[in-house]
Amino acid sequence: MKTTLKDLPSMHQVILEVNNNISLHDDYLKYIVNKELDKLRDLIKTGKVSKTKTELLNQLVSKVWIESSSKLVNVINGTGIVLHTGFGRAPFRGKLLKELADRLDGYVNLEFDLDSGNRGDRQSLIWEQLSSMCGAESSLVVNNNAAAVFITLNEMAEGGEVICSRGQLVEIGGSFRIPDIIEKSGAILKEVGSTNRTHLIDYEQAISEKTKLILWVHTSNYVVKGFTKDVSLSKLVSLGKKHKIPVMADLGSGALLDMDSLGLADEIPVKAIVNSGPDLTTFSGDKLLGGPQSGLIVGKKEWITRFKKSPLYRVLRCDKVTIGLLEETLRSYHSGSFTKDNLSLTLLTTSRKVLMNRGQKIINELSKKRIKDLGIQLLESEVEAGSGSLPENKIESVALSFSPKVGKSKQLAKEFRTGSIPVVGYIHGNIYFIDLKAILPTQIKRLILAIQEI
Repeated sequence: MKTTLKDLPSMHQVILEVNNNISLHDDYLKYIVNKELDKLRDLIKTGKVSKTKTELLNQLVSKVWIESSSKLVNVINGTGIVLHTGFGRAPFRGKLLKELADRLDGYVNLEFDLDSGNRGDRQSLIWEQLSSMCGAESSLVVNNNAAAVFITLNEMAEGGEVICSRGQLVEIGGSFRIPDIIEKSGAILKEVGSTNRTHLIDYEQAISEKTKLILWVHTSNYVVKGFTKDVSLSKLVSLGKKHKIPVMADLGSGALLDMDSLGLADEIPVKAIVNSGPDLTTFSGDKLLGGPQSGLIVGKKEWITRFKKSPLYRVLRCDKVTIGLLEETLRSYHSGSFTKDNLSLTLLTTSRKVLMNRGQKIINELSKKRIKDLGIQLLESEVEAGSGSLPENKIESVALSFSPKVGKSKQLAKEFRTGSIPVVGYIHGNIYFIDLKAILPTQIKRLILAIQEI
């Protein structure tokens, strides 16, 4: 039986079948139906479709159901990368979000002073907590670290020159480059030194009446080894004071704790940078800090006050959800430690022994036939933190490896991604892996179900 275009159901027929059970705007629902009809129409034209009118209708209804479901879904991160940019970087505990949701139900005092009854400042909800934890005079929160760098450069150096070492002109994910952001901010980049060696004299010789800022960038996502030389931030601060030029430090990842003491890496804590004396320091809220996407600026009060008056601040400011999540994240820190509410640090510091026990529990729940058919083994592994954080430091972990008897690893990976419980792992050497480092303990049962469904 050959299917023709006349066999295709009308849009009206499809909508009648799905409309009672799908809550969507009519225009969007029509768009989805049209898209699926176009796909099926193209297939029919190739002559490869052999279905009845009823089968075509059922197929379309099924496709529309899938396409109309929520796009943002919970994913099991089997890549081993805790701060995975594709998965939203720092993960959150559902418990924390539910508690925050109770406080956000209806209205909140985002910009209202309950004591005076007057208009308030959203930064007042968080600036004292953030500033004191970083040892700074004041602070400001914007929507990401790129925004933090941008508003700082624009306000401090627009129309003037920014001196920066060639060895610090970094690029991070998404082709974000320091030279590009300097140019867009309205400032002029003045490069000094070479890729591998920059001296204090290079900065001194570059200073002129046009110089408005000295920029120090922490190269958090790569390391240059060998015949190298750089200038410490403290020396740049002294140079800035000598010539009355402000100094800015872009820390990037931004750890509030000593990562080395947590067994992760020798990463410079924010407080150590602030203590070096730059006028301002910028860093991310959704990397090693463990919070929501945000850019944090800490430093001299006079500059922070000026930033708040900038038209750019209105463009780049954070909403109530971000501020609420950031406040709760900061509350997860104690002196030199953190609570389990900080999921990112909890996952990063989970030992290989604990992960091995979790992996063995997964194996024990699977049938011998399933293990044999999928060729499952439990192996030691090493992972990275992710998002350019701690790039040189491998973190001990454990992974499940899959070498299926039938089919290829690419097909297996797709089946895991598109299953009722989305799982994203990785392929290495034609073997599929699900690393346990970034998998929440509460997701273990769901991972077992996902493996059983394959």
